[in-house]
Amino acid sequence: MILIFGGAYQGKLEYAQKNYDVETVCDCSNGETPDFTKDIIYGLDGFVLECARQGREAADFFRDSREKWQDKVLISTDVSQGIVPVDAVMRAFREMNGRLMLYLAEEAEQVVRVFCGIGRREK
Repeated sequence: MILIFGGAYQGKLEYAQKNYDVETVCDCSNGETPDFTKDIIYGLDGFVLECARQGREAADFFRDSREKWQDKVLISTDVSQGIVPVDAVMRAFREMNGRLMLYLAEEAEQVVRVFCGIGRREK
């Protein structure tokens, strides 16, 4: 699995499509559950936000479906920077997203940070 992360609007999806042999994309940015039949799972942070709203742990979902995403490219926006939100759900979302990213980074063959469309391999 390849994990790609970076700030909003930094070209993460375009980077993945240009640099890896991938064709199909599942966009989870609106909170949809990942479709692991696709090559790229994009917008994981949207899925995590929906999990936080529902009170379920996103990392548990990925642990339970581990064999389904081992050959995928997973893409998430880095939400760890900036001011800590006042809203409890948004704080829970940021913490949950961090837990998921820690788990996925540990499991990944490669971890790539994308900034201004330029990827830098972290792992």
